[in-house]
Amino acid sequence: MHEHEAVDTSTSLKSLVDAYERQLIQSALTAAAGNQRRAAAALGLLPTTLHEKMKRLGLRRRPEPRPQQLAS
Repeated sequence: MHEHEAVDTSTSLKSLVDAYERQLIQSALTAAAGNQRRAAAALGLLPTTLHEKMKRLGLRRRPEPRPQQLAS
């Protein structure tokens, strides 16, 4: 394939960029054991920027583990 050949346009640039950004964020979070501050630092972002990107991309924080209820 030559550099000037057309690329598949069935997927928009925005959706491709979002998918790539989502992958980078997930990788950074995995490497930081879920710590958003460390993931943000690794990505060169402020934690608030990472949070906004996660919100926009539909990435949610892990829910807090619920304490197990005692059986009666």
